[in-house]
Amino acid sequence: MTKDSSKLDNVVIAARQNADLRAKGYREQALKLFPWVCGRCTRAYERSNLSELEVHHKNCDHNDNPADGSNWELLCTYCHEEEHTKFMNSTGCPTEEASEDIATHNPFANIKDMLKKK
Repeated sequence: MTKDSSKLDNVVIAARQNADLRAKGYREQALKLFPWVCGRCTRAYERSNLSELEVHHKNCDHNDNPADGSNWELLCTYCHEEEHTKFMNSTGCPTEEASEDIATHNPFANIKDMLKKK
């Protein structure tokens, strides 16, 4: 059983490393392509506070990273959060937070039948 769990651990580690590389790659590219300004609130950023500027994928596909940056926009942390909140509350892009299971069970669906039995 330890052997199987070590294989799983290796897969998880590799997936995390690949995700980190991918994220670092498109962030670095976007910071080279675009001015360091939030695309929504237009706040300008400098090297000292650059960590607050994030890359938003316009089509919500984090694997769609064209070299020309056509799927990216730089947003500050607050505007980026607002953008994803907006999509969670509408029919826009699915987000990780919005992917929670929706309850479909109705405990009162056959209550009429249950009451007839009494």
